Amino acid sequence: MPASTASRLPLLTVLLLIAATIVALLLGRYAISLRDLCQFIATMCGVGDMPQQRYQLIHSVVIDARLPRILAGVLVGAGLSVSGAAYQAVFRNPLVSPGLLGVLSGCAFGAALGIVWHLHPLPIAMLACLTGLIAVAVGVGIAHLFQTSSILLLVLGGIVANALFTSLLSITQYLADPVDQLPSIVYWLLGSLSAVDSSTLLLTGPVLAVAIVVLCFGGRAIDALSLSDDEAYSLGVPVQKIRYGVIVLATLICALTVSLAGMVGWIGLLVPHLARLLVGPGNQRLLIVSASLGGVFLLAADGVARSLTAGEIPLGIITELFGALAFVLVLHRVRKGWL
Repeated sequence: MPASTASRLPLLTVLLLIAATIVALLLGRYAISLRDLCQFIATMCGVGDMPQQRYQLIHSVVIDARLPRILAGVLVGAGLSVSGAAYQAVFRNPLVSPGLLGVLSGCAFGAALGIVWHLHPLPIAMLACLTGLIAVAVGVGIAHLFQTSSILLLVLGGIVANALFTSLLSITQYLADPVDQLPSIVYWLLGSLSAVDSSTLLLTGPVLAVAIVVLCFGGRAIDALSLSDDEAYSLGVPVQKIRYGVIVLATLICALTVSLAGMVGWIGLLVPHLARLLVGPGNQRLLIVSASLGGVFLLAADGVARSLTAGEIPLGIITELFGALAFVLVLHRVRKGWL
C-alpha cells in the first residue's frame, strides 16, 4: 500500500466509525430516516422545528434506547481491539489476545459471584471489573515470585491465574440456583449489550474512553518494545515501565469492556491483524486503526444480533462465528510472516 494512503488510513477508519455509528442509530425495529435524525438534532440544538409528538418518539428511540447501547458497542469494540493490539506488541506474539493474563476469567468469576449474591447490574459490573484486575495482579505476582522480568514467566503466570479463576467460576456456577441464577450467568458469559443502561455507561464510559485514547497515543513508546530488552536499555528506553504501564492500561480497558458487555470473543485477536494488513506493524497508526475497526466490527455484530431473529442472539455468539470465519481469511494473508 502506498505510504500516502497508509498515512490517511487512521483518519479514514475514524470517519468510517462515525458513519457506522450514524447508521446504527437509524436502523432497528423502528427505522428512522436520516432526514428525521438531522431534524431531531437541529431541534435539540434550538435551530430547527419538529412536531412535539414526533420529537418525543424519536427522542425515546434514539436517545433513551439506542444511543447508550451504540456508545457501549463502540467503546467495547475499540477497547478490546486496542488492548489486543497492545498485548500482541508487548508479548511480541501475533496470537496473543486480551485474555492472556487472566482478566477475562477474573471478570467472569466476579460477574457470576454478583449474580449469585443478587446484586444489581451496576454493582455486578463493578465487581467484574475488580476481580478481572485482581486476576491479572495474581498472574503478574506469580511471575515476580521468581524475581525476573521474563515475558515467558508473565505468560505462565497468566496461565495459572486463568486456571485459578476459571475454577472459581466453575464452583460459583455449581453453587448457583439452576432455575434462576445459572441461566443469567450463562447468558452473561455469552456476551450482550442489552443490559447496558445510562448509569453504567456514565460510570465506566469516560474512564474507558480516556484509557483507549491514552493507549492509542502511546504507539511510539510501544514500538520500542519490539527491540530486545538489552538493545532498548542501551538506548535509554525504560522497557519495564513501558511494558507494565501498557499491561495495566490494556488490562483496565479489557476489564471495563467485559463489565459492560460480558464475554465478547475474537475481536481482540482478529481486528489487530486486519489493521496490521492495512497500515503495517507500526503501533502509532496500528492502535488507532484497530480501535476504529473494532468499533465498526462490534456495531455490525450487534446489528446482526438484534435483527437476525425475533429474539436477540447473544453478541458473543455472533462475534465468535463471524470472527472465526474472518480469521481464516486473514490467516491466508498473514501466515507468511509467521512461518
